[in-house]
Amino acid sequence: MKRRQFVKMLGASASLVMMQSPVLAAINKSHKKPAKVVWLVLRGGMDSLHTVVPYNDPDYASLRPKLAKTFKNDLLPLNSDFALHPSLKHMHSLYKNKQMMPIVAVGSGYPKRSHFDGQDFLESGLTTMDHDTGWLGRAINLLQVQPNSKALAVANSVPISLRDTEKVSTWYPSNLKDADENIYESLMDLYQEDELLSSRLNEGLNTQDMAGNSKTKKKGKFVDLARACGKLLASNNDTDCAMLEVGGWDTHNNQSFRLARQLTDLDNGIAALQEELADDWQNTVVMVATEFGRTAKENGTGGTDHGTGGAMFMLGGAVNGGKVLGQWPGLKQEQLFEGRDLMPTTSTFSWIATVLQQHWQLSNDDISKVFPSAPAYKVKLTT
Repeated sequence: MKRRQFVKMLGASASLVMMQSPVLAAINKSHKKPAKVVWLVLRGGMDSLHTVVPYNDPDYASLRPKLAKTFKNDLLPLNSDFALHPSLKHMHSLYKNKQMMPIVAVGSGYPKRSHFDGQDFLESGLTTMDHDTGWLGRAINLLQVQPNSKALAVANSVPISLRDTEKVSTWYPSNLKDADENIYESLMDLYQEDELLSSRLNEGLNTQDMAGNSKTKKKGKFVDLARACGKLLASNNDTDCAMLEVGGWDTHNNQSFRLARQLTDLDNGIAALQEELADDWQNTVVMVATEFGRTAKENGTGGTDHGTGGAMFMLGGAVNGGKVLGQWPGLKQEQLFEGRDLMPTTSTFSWIATVLQQHWQLSNDDISKVFPSAPAYKVKLTT
């Protein structure tokens, strides 16, 4: 299939999903607590075929004769067609408790295979890249049912996803020695005549207090970032969405070992996030995506190369989980995108739009402002 056909097909995929999915009976139930969203980007291109394994596809083993035999433990069954990588034990338990759903064969519509451009495209949510506006920033600006909601980026600077809003702050652990309390007091005195600087300093100190002591031997370890993120979301009722990111998914070689390690870290991080959210887990949706998938066929160095179609996850107490969504295109040569990649059959952006419409009660008009070319699907994703 050619690129033009691929992009056109993704734009029309909403109708395909409607035919195979249960029709949404009601947009959303009222939440006693604010509806929270966590957006997690896996940077580097996660190999979906080694993560949500299509073990019953007759072409899988022939495309990956070595990788298909490298799983150290039994796959974790999802249904008769798919299983999770054995490292995702906690996520599998969430699936069994109907709080997790994988979505297979997704794509953002980005037609190339560049990491940086692909990530920017995923975060912008537009048909052309715009580094000054992100889909999550636009969405929180439109969040009328929770007008005081704010966003948190667990990062050193505001990522593209959260640009174009003034409701965002950043937090990231530092290995530097904590400043003496007298320094903060001096800064407060210095900034007392400047309302903006004074409020920003207070906001930063409050965020630091809520995050607690998050210093680790290895700065930025995902499980600790996820734990701090959960604590911040649970501690501040006005912070209703957050963005996390984790790199290391570009597995050109030694994929079996490297991906097992990455998935273990991801699984532990999700467990830590859930633990810290506590009761707020029940009103949270965690959306996990990557810029693109990887080649259907393994390469000569025990890995895979940049591809197109991939997988994403929806998790949380507010998720209507326990099922595998998406439309599996098959792995025969003629079914692959450009003869080499998993074919995307639905849009990453439309799945996100569906969550925003149901969980945050955004209208169709709102969704068109967040994702101009990706309408929400009519499938029940949230409780």
